Amino acid sequence: MLAILEYLFGNPGGLIAWQLLAATRFTIYLSIIAFLGGGLLAGVICFLRMYPFELAKRITIFYIWLFQSTPLLMLLFLIGLGVPRLIGIEINPWLAATIALCLFTSAYLAEVWRGAIGSVPVGQWEAARSLGLSFRQIFFKIIIPQAFRLALGPTIGFLVQIVKGTSLAYIIGFSDLMLLGKRWANSPVPDSEPFIIFPAMALIYFGLCYPLSRLGLRLEKRHNESAMSKGK
Repeated sequence: MLAILEYLFGNPGGLIAWQLLAATRFTIYLSIIAFLGGGLLAGVICFLRMYPFELAKRITIFYIWLFQSTPLLMLLFLIGLGVPRLIGIEINPWLAATIALCLFTSAYLAEVWRGAIGSVPVGQWEAARSLGLSFRQIFFKIIIPQAFRLALGPTIGFLVQIVKGTSLAYIIGFSDLMLLGKRWANSPVPDSEPFIIFPAMALIYFGLCYPLSRLGLRLEKRHNESAMSKGK
């Protein structure tokens, strides 16, 4: 691959392109980890948000409000730099970026999924209660399968926000596409000028985000068409 890029872009252009593509894998890894970890946490938050227990609802509402109101850049700074220096410890950039992005992701996905659950007709809850089913049985066996189809499109679409959010992790030293690109853009090496590096990085991010956004829109469109056909 490196030889092909050097043949296409020369040297050091080929080497720069190779390193940018190699660094992209860490952006992808962090995005996947944030989505899976944040999604798991969001599932717990969403369940507690709907659970008929007032204290649990209040805690989850405060959690969602807190991490939706705090900019991701501030979360990364606090977890990766601020708090560790305040208490005199060092934290790995991978761990700090993972924690910050999981908190950010969970707060937003919990609301997305709660909205999908809220779109399920209330009659489904009432009918299930009349059969004597518990809250957990209703939630997992009746409501979630219906809400899943509603939430799938927006959830896939939110992956775009996660991928773009990883670009902020460079402020805590996370070695990904953004950090490596900025280093090359600030170097005196030929073919590493900012007007070359930053458009190249934008193309890579576009290549990651565009398919996800199209998939999310396609799933939402399919769901809307299905709902309209059932309405007829």
